[in-house]
Amino acid sequence: MFIYEHECGFFLLSMITEYKGYFVSIEFSEADKIFFGKITGIRSLISYEGENADEILEDFHSAVDDNLEMCESENIEPEKAYKGSFNVRIFPELHKKTVISAMANQESLNSFV
Repeated sequence: MFIYEHECGFFLLSMITEYKGYFVSIEFSEADKIFFGKITGIRSLISYEGENADEILEDFHSAVDDNLEMCESENIEPEKAYKGSFNVRIFPELHKKTVISAMANQESLNSFV
Protein backbone atom coordinates (compact mmCIF):
# COMPACT_ATOMS: atom_id res chain seq x y z
CA MET A 1 0.00 0.00 0.00
CA PHE A 2 1.32 3.43 -0.95
CA ILE A 3 0.37 6.91 0.22
CA TYR A 4 1.54 9.90 -1.79
CA GLU A 5 0.59 13.47 -2.48
CA HIS A 6 -1.01 14.17 -5.84
CA GLU A 7 -0.08 17.24 -7.91
CA CYS A 8 -3.55 18.66 -7.25
CA GLY A 9 -2.77 18.85 -3.56
CA PHE A 10 -4.71 15.87 -2.22
CA PHE A 11 -3.37 12.60 -0.88
CA LEU A 12 -3.91 9.32 -2.63
CA LEU A 13 -3.91 5.94 -0.99
CA SER A 14 -2.99 3.29 -3.53
CA MET A 15 -2.97 -0.50 -3.50
CA ILE A 16 -2.89 -3.23 -6.13
CA THR A 17 -5.23 -6.20 -6.22
CA GLU A 18 -6.14 -9.02 -8.65
CA TYR A 19 -9.39 -10.72 -9.71
CA LYS A 20 -9.75 -13.42 -12.39
CA GLY A 21 -6.32 -12.57 -13.81
CA TYR A 22 -6.94 -8.82 -14.02
CA PHE A 23 -4.84 -6.43 -11.99
CA VAL A 24 -5.87 -3.02 -10.80
CA SER A 25 -4.58 -0.07 -8.97
CA ILE A 26 -7.07 1.15 -6.42
CA GLU A 27 -6.55 4.70 -5.24
CA PHE A 28 -8.28 6.90 -2.71
CA SER A 29 -8.85 10.61 -3.20
CA GLU A 30 -9.02 12.38 0.11
CA ALA A 31 -10.40 15.49 -1.60
CA ASP A 32 -13.31 13.56 -3.16
CA LYS A 33 -13.52 10.94 -0.40
CA ILE A 34 -13.86 8.16 -2.95
CA PHE A 35 -11.95 5.08 -4.05
CA PHE A 36 -11.36 4.75 -7.79
CA GLY A 37 -9.28 2.80 -10.26
CA LYS A 38 -8.97 1.07 -13.60
CA ILE A 39 -7.80 -2.30 -14.81
CA THR A 40 -4.15 -2.23 -15.82
CA GLY A 41 -2.38 -4.17 -18.55
CA ILE A 42 -5.16 -4.01 -21.17
CA ARG A 43 -6.09 -1.46 -23.83
CA SER A 44 -9.77 -1.21 -22.88
CA LEU A 45 -10.72 1.34 -20.26
CA ILE A 46 -12.54 -0.48 -17.49
CA SER A 47 -12.93 1.68 -14.40
CA TYR A 48 -14.81 1.49 -11.12
CA GLU A 49 -15.32 3.42 -7.91
CA GLY A 50 -16.76 3.16 -4.44
CA GLU A 51 -17.08 5.01 -1.16
CA ASN A 52 -15.43 2.27 0.92
CA ALA A 53 -13.29 -0.83 0.51
CA ASP A 54 -16.26 -3.18 0.14
CA GLU A 55 -17.87 -0.99 -2.55
CA ILE A 56 -14.69 -0.55 -4.61
CA LEU A 57 -13.94 -4.28 -4.59
CA GLU A 58 -17.55 -5.12 -5.43
CA ASP A 59 -17.58 -2.61 -8.31
CA PHE A 60 -14.19 -3.89 -9.57
CA HIS A 61 -15.42 -7.50 -9.53
CA SER A 62 -18.66 -6.47 -11.26
CA ALA A 63 -16.74 -4.56 -13.94
CA VAL A 64 -14.56 -7.61 -14.68
CA ASP A 65 -17.55 -9.97 -14.69
CA ASP A 66 -19.58 -7.62 -16.92
CA ASN A 67 -16.69 -7.36 -19.38
CA LEU A 68 -16.22 -11.15 -19.49
CA GLU A 69 -19.98 -11.69 -19.98
CA MET A 70 -20.09 -9.11 -22.78
CA CYS A 71 -17.13 -10.77 -24.52
CA GLU A 72 -18.80 -14.17 -24.26
CA SER A 73 -22.14 -12.93 -25.57
CA GLU A 74 -20.44 -11.22 -28.54
CA ASN A 75 -18.04 -14.13 -29.19
CA ILE A 76 -15.04 -11.86 -28.55
CA GLU A 77 -11.84 -13.10 -26.95
CA PRO A 78 -11.38 -11.05 -23.75
CA GLU A 79 -8.16 -9.10 -23.47
CA LYS A 80 -5.59 -10.77 -21.28
CA ALA A 81 -3.59 -8.64 -18.91
CA TYR A 82 0.17 -8.95 -19.18
CA LYS A 83 0.17 -11.56 -21.92
CA GLY A 84 3.96 -11.73 -22.07
CA SER A 85 4.99 -9.11 -24.60
CA PHE A 86 6.27 -5.60 -24.08
CA ASN A 87 8.40 -3.12 -25.99
CA VAL A 88 11.61 -1.82 -24.52
CA ARG A 89 13.52 1.18 -25.87
CA ILE A 90 17.28 0.84 -25.46
CA PHE A 91 20.33 2.48 -26.97
CA PRO A 92 21.29 1.03 -30.38
CA GLU A 93 24.70 -0.07 -29.11
CA LEU A 94 23.15 -2.07 -26.27
CA HIS A 95 20.66 -3.57 -28.75
CA LYS A 96 23.52 -4.69 -31.00
CA LYS A 97 25.52 -6.18 -28.11
CA THR A 98 22.47 -8.04 -26.83
CA VAL A 99 21.73 -9.56 -30.26
CA ILE A 100 25.38 -10.61 -30.65
CA SER A 101 25.36 -12.20 -27.19
CA ALA A 102 22.13 -14.04 -27.99
CA MET A 103 23.56 -15.30 -31.28
CA ALA A 104 26.73 -16.44 -29.51
CA ASN A 105 24.54 -18.52 -27.18
CA GLN A 106 22.49 -19.80 -30.12
CA GLU A 107 19.36 -18.16 -28.72
CA SER A 108 16.79 -15.78 -30.07
CA LEU A 109 16.80 -12.27 -28.66
CA ASN A 110 13.50 -13.03 -26.88
CA SER A 111 14.90 -16.15 -25.24
CA PHE A 112 18.08 -14.34 -24.28
CA VAL A 113 16.21 -11.47 -22.63
